[in-house]
Amino acid sequence: MPLFDLDLLVGAAVALLAVFAARVSSRLGLPALLLFLLVGMMLGPLGFGIQFSDAGMAHGLGFAALVLILAEGGLSTKWSSIKPALGVAGLLATVGIGGSIALMAVFAHFALHLPWTVAVMLGAVTAPTDSAAVFSVLRGVSIPTRLRSILEAESGLNDAPTVLVVIAMTGLAAGHQPSGGIPGLIGSIVVELAGGILLGVVMGWIAVRITRRVSLPSSGLYALAALAWAVLAYGVGVWVGVSGFASVYVASVVIGNGRLPYRNATRSFAEGVGWMAQIGLFVMLGLLADLDRLTWTEVLEGVVAGLFLTVIARPLSVALCASWFKMPPRHQAFVSWAGLRGAVPIILATIPLAARIPEAGKLFDIVLVFVVVFTCIQGPTLAAAGRLLGLVDPDAATDVDIEVAPLDEIDAVLLQVHVPVDSHLIGVTVRELRLPRNAFISLIIRADESFVPHASTALMRADELLLVTPEAERRQVEERLTEIGRGGRLARWNGLRVKAEE
Repeated sequence: MPLFDLDLLVGAAVALLAVFAARVSSRLGLPALLLFLLVGMMLGPLGFGIQFSDAGMAHGLGFAALVLILAEGGLSTKWSSIKPALGVAGLLATVGIGGSIALMAVFAHFALHLPWTVAVMLGAVTAPTDSAAVFSVLRGVSIPTRLRSILEAESGLNDAPTVLVVIAMTGLAAGHQPSGGIPGLIGSIVVELAGGILLGVVMGWIAVRITRRVSLPSSGLYALAALAWAVLAYGVGVWVGVSGFASVYVASVVIGNGRLPYRNATRSFAEGVGWMAQIGLFVMLGLLADLDRLTWTEVLEGVVAGLFLTVIARPLSVALCASWFKMPPRHQAFVSWAGLRGAVPIILATIPLAARIPEAGKLFDIVLVFVVVFTCIQGPTLAAAGRLLGLVDPDAATDVDIEVAPLDEIDAVLLQVHVPVDSHLIGVTVRELRLPRNAFISLIIRADESFVPHASTALMRADELLLVTPEAERRQVEERLTEIGRGGRLARWNGLRVKAEE
C-alpha cells in the first residue's frame, strides 16, 4: 500500500476514534482532549510504538493548531455576551495572569528548586485557561451568562500575553539579553500585545466590509473566507512584529459579530475545524510524550505544582482582579475552580523544548502531568461545583438559533429559526410574536410535515421556521424572537430587552 494512502487510512481511523472518544468523554464529564491525548499515547509509547520526537515540528504544528482554535473561539463569541464581562475578563487575562505567573515562579524556584528562568516559564505555561476544556464540560449547564462570558473572554484573551512571556523567557534562558533589561522586556510585551489587538480590530473591520459587498455562490465559501481572514490576521501580525495570537482572536470576534450571511454555518464550520485542530494537536502531543523519561519525582512535582496553582495562585489572582468589580465570593470561587488547563500549556511547553533549553524536558513532563491530573479532578466536578455554589438555573432557556441567508435581488433576508426544546417560544402563537409589519413566517417545518402558519398557530418545540424580512428590519426581528425565547410572550412587559448583533 502506498505510504500516502496508508497515512490517509490511519489518519481517518484516528479521527473517527477521536470523534467517538469525544462522545465517551461527555458521558464521563471529562474534556475530550484527555482522551485524544490517550489516543496519541496508544499510537506511540503505550501501544503501536510510532516514534515522534521532533519538538521543533511539534512546536510549529502546535502553534498552527492554536491559531485555528483561537479563530474558532473568536468566531463563536457573541460580542453582546462578553461586552459586559470584558473589564473583569481583561484584567484576569493581564493582571491576573501576571500575579499567577509571579506566585507560581516563586513557588517553583524555592519548592521545586528550578532556575528562575525555568520557574517563570512554568508559571507562564500553566497560567492560561482553556475555553475548549471548560465549555466541553459546561455545555448544557445553565450557569449565569456573566460567568460564562468571563470564562469565555478570559480564555480567549490570556493566550497572547503568556505566549509572549514564554518566548521572552526562553530567550533569556538561551542567553539572549533583551535591550533595556527586564523593564524593556515588559515594555516590548505590552507594545506587541496592544499592537496585536489594534491590528485584529483593523483586519476584522476590513474583512467584514469586503465580505459584505461580495456575493459568493455558496454558503460554504463565506465560512471559508471568514476563517481565512482570521488566519491572515495572525500572519500579518507576526510579519509586522506584534502579537499574532491577539490579532487572530480579536479579528475573529469582529468577523463573527459582523452582519455577514450564514453566520451559524460559519460558526459550525469553524467549530469543526477547531475540533480537528484539537484532535490532531493532542494526538501529536501524546506521541511526543516520553514516558520512559517521566519519573515519579516529576509526577509528584506536577501534582504539587498543580495543587499550588489551583488552590492558592489561581484563587488569589481571581480575587485580586474580581474585587475591583464587586464580584460575589460564590462567583469568584467558581471562576477559580473553572480555570481548566488544556491545549495551551502543553503547546507552550514545546517552545523551550524546541529551543533545547536545559531542563525543558522536565518542564514539559511536569506540565503534562499537571494538565492530565487536574483536568481529571476539575472537569467532572465543574458542573457539581456550580450546583453546590447555587449558580445553576435549571429553568433557564436556551437562546433561539437564527440562521441568515441573503436574498440579493430584493434587499431582504431569509431567516431560518430553530425553536430549542426549552425555549419560552413554545406555546406562543404567530400573532403574539408581534413581528414588524413587513416580516412574516412563510413556512413551519414540524417533524416530517411542513405548512403555512396562521395567526393562531402556536409554536412547538423543535419547530423550524422560515421567515422573510427586509434587511432593514432584520435586527428588530432577531431581537423580538430572542426576547420571547428568553422571557416568554410578556418579555418586554417584564422589562427584558435584547440588542441583536451588528
